[in-house]
Amino acid sequence: MAGMVVIYKQPADAKAFDKHYFETHIPLAKKIPGLRKYEVSRGPITVLAGPSDVYLIGTLHFDDLDSMQKGFASAEGKAAGADRRLYAPDESGVQMFIFDSREV
Repeated sequence: MAGMVVIYKQPADAKAFDKHYFETHIPLAKKIPGLRKYEVSRGPITVLAGPSDVYLIGTLHFDDLDSMQKGFASAEGKAAGADRRLYAPDESGVQMFIFDSREV
């Protein structure tokens, strides 16, 4: 299984962020070929080292890195990527991690 974790910092307008993220972005992203599961954090996010400016974490799951790469190269993947730049245009407010995983 392969995953992508997207971490969003506290937006200036949380209500507008949520509206766009849940009503526009997630429906677009769910059309990405090969996407198996889309999860989002719920409630406050705590960092063990102290206060956090993290607002939301999204995790996308694919069968493998090849499936993820093909999915994001598709028209649907490109549309979701372009949309992310609309509701979170400041790259300093977003962190993305892509990884391959195995069950242990």
